[in-house]
Amino acid sequence: MTFEAYMTTIRAKTGKGPQEFFDDAVKAGVLRPDTRATEFVTWIKGFAGLGHGHAMAVWEAFKRNGWLPLKGQGAGQ
Repeated sequence: MTFEAYMTTIRAKTGKGPQEFFDDAVKAGVLRPDTRATEFVTWIKGFAGLGHGHAMAVWEAFKRNGWLPLKGQGAGQ
């Protein structure tokens, strides 16, 4: 499955894309400068009902967008 296919499936299942998940995770206090992928993956699996591969794809989307490592309280800060 391609990265884009993962993102399409995630949006179809949850109605959310990477930005919405990023905002939710920051608001929940899950994303901090010291957050590790495993902590985020555990959280999003419970929060959004995603499997491990799809949860990791969201983490990868954060990295691809330059939102990690987290420097402030929002993307690009």
